[in-house]
Amino acid sequence: MSARPTILVVEDEAAQREVLRYNLDAAGYDVVAADNGEDGLLLAYETVPDLIILDWMMPRLSGIEVCRQLRAKPATKDIPIILLSARSEETDKVRGLDIGADDYVAKPYSIAELMARVKTQLRRTRATLIGEQLTFDDITLDATTHRVFRDGDEIKLGPTEFRLLGVLIEKPGRVLSRDQLLDLVWGRDIYVDSRTVDVHVGRLRKSLMKKNTATDPIRTVRGAGYSLG
Repeated sequence: MSARPTILVVEDEAAQREVLRYNLDAAGYDVVAADNGEDGLLLAYETVPDLIILDWMMPRLSGIEVCRQLRAKPATKDIPIILLSARSEETDKVRGLDIGADDYVAKPYSIAELMARVKTQLRRTRATLIGEQLTFDDITLDATTHRVFRDGDEIKLGPTEFRLLGVLIEKPGRVLSRDQLLDLVWGRDIYVDSRTVDVHVGRLRKSLMKKNTATDPIRTVRGAGYSLG
């Protein structure tokens, strides 16, 4: 049910950026990239990726400053960040981790080692990949037992609605377009009309609001898509 994780690469050296893009794509990740800190910060706000690989020394905005600003925003504060730097001193590593990076990799680095660290960070945060629980407000999705609860009461969902909730609950607050939801829930190789998304969102919404007192957790953004919260 899980989508391909999206990874944002912010690296000003074109050759290294393309090597990272190639290897991440080959490993099954969706990749977005920026060549400076300012654009990287904007991309992070727009896409809310599953993980960010961030170079320390960049034009327009340093990796440290990008990291600091990401940690200050509720929508991006929990995104894992791997900081890359030619600075290999212990004090630099400590500073990077103190500012909010989850991992620190000194240049030059081994691609194999970096890929292993990417997997480790994603394993910690993408609970549906390892069969754990995801929660949003009073909604709990248990990927192991394939059950959903709201305020302690079990909610019966069809398989498509379960996958749809799984995608939305992994990125609370992020607006996903109909095309994105089609790719993430139904798959890229299956043709489904975009109006089908509206139908299943409606079914999911109805199931989650069976109690008269229940609030609608799904936000419809006109012309953009849907988000949870």
